[in-house]
Order: sequence, then C-alpha cells, then structure tokens
Amino acid sequence: MRLLVTGGAGFIGSNFVHYWLERHPDDHVVVYDLLTYAGNRPNLAAVEDRIAFVQGDICDRDLAEQTLRVEEIDVVVNFAAESHNSLAVVDPTRFFRTNVLGTQTLLDAARAAGVERFHHVSTCEVYGDLPLDSEEVFHEDSPYRPRTPYNASKAGADHAVRAYFETFGLPGTITNCSNNYGYYQFPEKVIPLFTTNALDDKPLPLYASTGNRREWLHVLDHCAAIDLVLREGRAGETYNVGSGLEASIEEIADLVLELTGKPQSLKTIVPDRPGHDRRYLLDATKIRRELGWEPSHAWREGLAETVAWYAANRQWWEPLRERAPVEETAWR
Repeated sequence: MRLLVTGGAGFIGSNFVHYWLERHPDDHVVVYDLLTYAGNRPNLAAVEDRIAFVQGDICDRDLAEQTLRVEEIDVVVNFAAESHNSLAVVDPTRFFRTNVLGTQTLLDAARAAGVERFHHVSTCEVYGDLPLDSEEVFHEDSPYRPRTPYNASKAGADHAVRAYFETFGLPGTITNCSNNYGYYQFPEKVIPLFTTNALDDKPLPLYASTGNRREWLHVLDHCAAIDLVLREGRAGETYNVGSGLEASIEEIADLVLELTGKPQSLKTIVPDRPGHDRRYLLDATKIRRELGWEPSHAWREGLAETVAWYAANRQWWEPLRERAPVEETAWR
C-alpha cells in the first residue's frame, strides 16, 4: 500500500506513521505536513529514512494533487487539522480554512488523482455535548450539534467527506474518536500541559467546571482502529472509536500529581473557556462488532507510561512551550 498521511508530523499523525511502519514495513508512506506551530518534524526522527516528506498545505490544490500523482498514492489518511479548542475561540477563521476548505481541497485532489480510499480522522465533538448526569452516548447516527468553532469546522469536514462519497463516488471513510493521549502530544493539551507543569512545579490550570468529563483513548489504540478501517471497513461508513473510559479534569490532575509525586496545592482554578463542553461519550459498538477492534491500553497504566515518557523527554517538549499560541489562564 502507498499512503499519504496528512498532518503526519502532529501528535496522532506521527504516532500513526510509527505504528504503520512497524506493522506494515513494506508499505510506502508519504508525510504531508505544513509544519504549523503544532507540527513537529522531530516527531518523525526515528523513521526519517523510511518515509518521504512533503512540506505543504492541504489548501494547496496543485501541490496536493501533484504529490498524490508523483507518489502514486493509493490511500489518503487525513489527520491535518487545527485542533485546539482554545485557539479556535481566539482565531476561528484559521480553523474553518484548514479543517473545512482544506479537507474539501484535498478531496478534490484525491478525486482527480483516483485514490482508492480517503480516510478522514474526526472527533466526538461534532456531536455536541452531553449532560453530566445523563447515561446518553453518541452513536454514528447521532445528530451533529457542534458548540465551538473547532467542533463546527470538523463537522463541516465530515459532511464534505460524506458528500464526495455520495455525489462523486470517492471511497471515503470517517472515524470519530474520543480524546487521545500518549507520546508526542503538543504541551498545550491537558495531559501534557498538566504533566510538564507538574514536573516543573508550576500550577495546573483547571477550568472552573472541574466536573466536566471526557472519554480517553490511548493514541496507539486509535491507530489500530484506523488500520482496521482501512483494511476491512466499508466505504461510505463512519465508525466511532472510544474506550468507554471517562475522567474529569480534576481526576486527571489528581492522577498526574500522584504519578509525578507533586502536591495537590499545584491545582489552580481558572475561568472556563467560552463554549466549554460538559461531557462526551461514544458508543463504539459498531467498530467492535463489525471489525473486531478493542482498545489494549488500560487508563492508569497508559497514563503512567505517558507521564514517564514526558519526564524522560524534556528536550522534546521544553522548546515547544514557547510556541503555544493561547494562555489557558487568561479567559475573562
């Protein structure tokens, strides 16, 4: 197989590249990434001699199509996205440009080049949020009710992928995934933010709604799900990918402090971000039943390994702190 992995220098994308090359060593992998603030070429250092790399924007139709044709790509896996909800509050335009127009442009290029599969990586957040006291879950046919610019831009991208399948017959699949954690995650996101702050005895900023919950999945379990969808999933289908494990922001802070041996006094309450969602939980029955996917990383053990990785890789994350475009404690 010959894959184009867009956003392959980011968190989930780079983990997917490592995962894929380990399990499919004879495949040809091309990473296509603009290297914005969250794109980090060192994420790929261990596999640089086994990939082709193109620095490019998915909004650049000519370069995208040229790359697909020259590299004779069979499958596109689209991770490229602006993904930080806080930044979307400050600068929503860049989210709609990249996530909606960029995905649509890439779909056009894939259609013109005749790719065999276009897989789009999306999020549980397109469905909106759930009440904290509810037993509801999101299914693949749940209505889209995005509440933030980031959520809305990802929803727009999902609709574009589905429309190109229905209208043009472009063989597309979508995975809507819960929150990921693991190695190489940019330190603006909550788990690496809490971990790196704790390691340096800095405050852990908890939004005022400390009971809000998220569903958490190890990034390598996400990669395994995408692998299954590419090999055995049906074109035109959407698959929810979730662990079923929920944790509140305060529970995460407590566990990170325990794992780093730091005091509870580092927890600091900051104002809620505008549009702060309460709870997400996916029903992943479809991918479990149809494709046999199961997560293999337990929450506590997976988080402990992740925290240990950040503790051992200070030289990786320290320079990235200066790139973060949003101050999480500054909401008013």
